[in-house]
Amino acid sequence: MIAQYDVVVVGAGPIGGYLSRRFCEHGHSVLLIEEHSEVGRPFQCAGLVNPGAMSAVGLEQTILSGIWGARIHSPSGTAVEIGDPSRIRTWSVCRKLFDEAIVLQAINNGAKFLLSSKPTSAKVHAEHVSLIVETPDGDLQVNAKLLCGADGAHSWVRRKFRMGNPKEQMIGFQVEVTGYHGEDGKLDMYTGSEYSPGFFAWAIPSGETTRIGTWTKADLLNGRSCEDLLSKLQSSNPWSARFAQCNEIGRYCGPIPSGLVKRPLIERVALFGDAAGLCKPTTGGGIGPGIKQVDLLVPELSLALNEGNLSVKRMLAISRLLNDMRSNQRRKKALRNAFLTESTDHELDEIFQIWSKPEVIDLINEVGDIDNPIPLGIQMLREIPEFRKLAGRAAMAVLWG
Repeated sequence: MIAQYDVVVVGAGPIGGYLSRRFCEHGHSVLLIEEHSEVGRPFQCAGLVNPGAMSAVGLEQTILSGIWGARIHSPSGTAVEIGDPSRIRTWSVCRKLFDEAIVLQAINNGAKFLLSSKPTSAKVHAEHVSLIVETPDGDLQVNAKLLCGADGAHSWVRRKFRMGNPKEQMIGFQVEVTGYHGEDGKLDMYTGSEYSPGFFAWAIPSGETTRIGTWTKADLLNGRSCEDLLSKLQSSNPWSARFAQCNEIGRYCGPIPSGLVKRPLIERVALFGDAAGLCKPTTGGGIGPGIKQVDLLVPELSLALNEGNLSVKRMLAISRLLNDMRSNQRRKKALRNAFLTESTDHELDEIFQIWSKPEVIDLINEVGDIDNPIPLGIQMLREIPEFRKLAGRAAMAVLWG
């Protein structure tokens, strides 16, 4: 027998789970497929969820720490401390519990769920997509009106239908430790070519542990590994004492795809989250953008399903809803390049000397938003003369649409 569904979602991470829930809430039958034997493992993420995304899923019970501030370190050790304890900027969550709870929301809304299962073939027909799904009980034949790939950086759906590649692939490496000497409610960010060339390293409070990691692009490693970078960070002055008592209890490594793919929607097929290349180029975070994409597209896709029209033309029209996200990604990438990727350690130290001024810290606290740094960049260009002298590239980045 051939199983019939309105929507098949491949990938039971947070975006796949939320996508399934939202389609169920719109009255559609959904099959959610996960290739691993459990939800939430493995995970390749720093585990930060912004307030908007947390509000959408309502999973405050998975929070480990509220992050209200940051200590940002220049390559030579200058620290800029920002934040206000009365304003939570983001949440550090237990990804295992978070992912499981989102998938449970989908199931409670009517989604069918398969673990240890994956599609092995898929073909678009006039009225449906036919799939063969490999399961522990044998192959399952499935017909779906819409196939959604929420299957991560190496998306099978994206590759199967040649929907394009993310504009850039970073690589991240992270360890979870006990014994890190940080400050409650504050994450640490470390810049410099020795620790995270072109990007930054981090230490994120996560309840009783801390997640310490680094990310960069392969062509900036110059023969080093991400493990080499993290080891260098932990052993380098002036902050080596913070790492002296660290005891590693887990490690994770994975790609960070950023830059929306060329064709995120084609006839009867759509990509979401990391599969679509939606990670933020400034932080690598993917949960917030993925949830935003789901909320943006599901109402229109639901309408198309009800009308029986998921043609090339209709899907292309729906994909145009992502134009602002695509443009915003480009601007954020240009801003990141201006401040980090294309800056030498000496240039970063000069920028930090400006950032460390009290009036600039006040401006960062008032306007700064980790999810949307463009307004802060524009405001700094307007109000800080010294910043304009050093940030010609940044000016072009924030003004470029």
